[in-house]
Amino acid sequence: MAKDTTSPKQQLEQLFNELTKQHTEFTQPLIELPEHEFAKAGLIQGLVEGNLTPPVMLIALAEGHWEYAADTAKFDELATDHLLNDLDADQDWPVFAVVADGTNQRVLALFGADGSDGTHGVDELPSLEELRSFDRLERDPTFRWSMRIYTRLMHRFDAFHENVYRVTKDKVNDKNDIIEEVAKLLFLESFRIYHPDITFNDKFGNEHLFSSVFNWHFVQAEGDKAVDLIKDAFNQFKSHPDYVVTSDDGTRNAIFSEDTHLRLSVAKNYLDLLEALQNLGPLKSNDGKIVKEYGTLGDVSGDLLGRVFDVFLRANFESKGGLGVYLTPNPVKQAMLEIAINDIANDDAAIARLANGDFRFCDPTCGSFGFGSVALSQLVKLIDYQLVMADDKKETLKQQLRNHAFTGADAAPRMVMLARVNMALQGAPKAQIFYTDNSLTTQALKPNSFDLICTNPPFGTPKFDKGKNGQSSKANYEANMEQVLGGFRPAKKVVESYNAYYDHLKMKWDDTGDLYLNDDGTPKWAGYRTDLRKTGGNDKNPVYSLHPSTSGLALGSKPDGKGNWKQVGATIDPAVLFIDRCLQLLKPGGRLMIVLPDGILCNSGDRYVREYIMGKKDEQTGEFVGGKAIVKAVISLPSDCFKLSGTGAKTSILYLQKRHANPNQPEQFLPEPQTEVFMAVAETLGYVVKNNIEDYNAGVANDLDKIVSAYKRGE
Repeated sequence: MAKDTTSPKQQLEQLFNELTKQHTEFTQPLIELPEHEFAKAGLIQGLVEGNLTPPVMLIALAEGHWEYAADTAKFDELATDHLLNDLDADQDWPVFAVVADGTNQRVLALFGADGSDGTHGVDELPSLEELRSFDRLERDPTFRWSMRIYTRLMHRFDAFHENVYRVTKDKVNDKNDIIEEVAKLLFLESFRIYHPDITFNDKFGNEHLFSSVFNWHFVQAEGDKAVDLIKDAFNQFKSHPDYVVTSDDGTRNAIFSEDTHLRLSVAKNYLDLLEALQNLGPLKSNDGKIVKEYGTLGDVSGDLLGRVFDVFLRANFESKGGLGVYLTPNPVKQAMLEIAINDIANDDAAIARLANGDFRFCDPTCGSFGFGSVALSQLVKLIDYQLVMADDKKETLKQQLRNHAFTGADAAPRMVMLARVNMALQGAPKAQIFYTDNSLTTQALKPNSFDLICTNPPFGTPKFDKGKNGQSSKANYEANMEQVLGGFRPAKKVVESYNAYYDHLKMKWDDTGDLYLNDDGTPKWAGYRTDLRKTGGNDKNPVYSLHPSTSGLALGSKPDGKGNWKQVGATIDPAVLFIDRCLQLLKPGGRLMIVLPDGILCNSGDRYVREYIMGKKDEQTGEFVGGKAIVKAVISLPSDCFKLSGTGAKTSILYLQKRHANPNQPEQFLPEPQTEVFMAVAETLGYVVKNNIEDYNAGVANDLDKIVSAYKRGE
């Protein structure tokens, strides 16, 4: 027999290469660690939806040194003192390690550079998807089960949608009708889970236990009879008081209107969807032990239910040419909220409000409330991991936030319904999400009310054809915009410029003209002039100047060359108005994350908007004076960000913090300095758009992942 002449170093190299080949799903370049006499190591990472997973350390041990894997104290010594001691400052610490010596192999969980969470053995290396949320594996005992149900639900929802759309049709007109029917059945599933003893009466007055009827076994056995009973149950439950919310103006809002009914009638469709929702198998802990014989959607991690709903919606919702419903890609939502929540976590005053249950979030153009869903998930994580209070108090606080902290509004009734169901799935059926004709003017949204607003408002003025109908639509649009800009008055413009404003010195409204008034004499909607005061001129040619206040508005006007603010025309980009409206709705010191077209941030014609936000620069002091907000960050997004929604508009994320108020004059701002602005460019978001879907398996990086990390590090 030939003698093995391979040197110990070569043997170690060979063993390490074999270990690396076992983990081909980690596609990022291997980072080699310093050489050691009896160990060779490196860091591997993978991509999940374009986001880098935390690193995993691979270690090959020379024969005779297995004690460094078996004894976690010796492992920590080897890893910290020898293998990881030269790790770059910007390189994340590995969270798991796979150690092998050619005979044995062990997986270790590390969880922290200081070892505070304790190195310990685990049964297997988590999947890439689980690694993205590795901390949850330790803190959520059934997280791995939730992840698997999440993946399964995504496939089953898509298959159901495709089958109804392509094959059975079943009384639906388009893809969006199918999404609506899925949402209705998810709504009913929440009753089965959270109201197990609830009953209903069928159309003949007979009483039934709902959990026995809304059950895939019952549908399988009874077919059309089951469908008829489920329709009766929906008609009774759709206005259930647990799902009716009261907005800030006192209006009560149910998820479904009285004339909404279940459309689907084919028993097979009910069977397919209910079986997908209910036949989840046993609930298992992360180590594979059965916790409960039959798991339900109520056992699935709430944020994962929000994600599966969002993925299903984005993959199938048809929004081109409709109401301008542009569903924001998940990487953008995650990045915006992660940056904002990071700053909130480091703001003592904001944390105190959160701990007291006084924190409020809003999206005034909410669509399916994707921003709110992500905000709920990240706030729950912040409470769990950073607030110092007893576990029972944390649970009470989280439910208090679900009941009272979330507000959304939208002009599309279908999206409001989807948003309500989305939050109900996550234990927040009382989220104050409501329909409004116009979020710019509704009195259900009050000034100085919210700690955080994240939104992707409509932008760009509509295009109208030159035909009779197109020109009629254009005239109606311009008349409605005149009302918004000048205040609610007769829709037809009767004077050249409406100049209503609130004089904060006289404490009264001036020049209200034909404004529609409330019973107390205040305007129903005063328009975008409330921060302007008449400071010169005469009645025929008044001169108005800007006097910023914490609850006022002015961007329905703009200054001329002499600094006289005059009302703009109906062709103004509504995104400009939404900047002002969102700043008005924020509490002093509150934060705004908003997606905007790049023109507002760089066009010379919109310079007044930028100066309105951050003030004009004093050339002597270098400070910005007179603005309403501090610009925290600007992050450029790729041009295909909203390709699925039929627009190639170049957009950016603008992050603002509303200036704090003067404690002695709460309507006035404190002169806070504008700090350095964080700026970054995202070239790719972790997916490519092809065949009308976002493909996250294309191996494209999510640049926002690195950008968020850089922001958190203060770079």
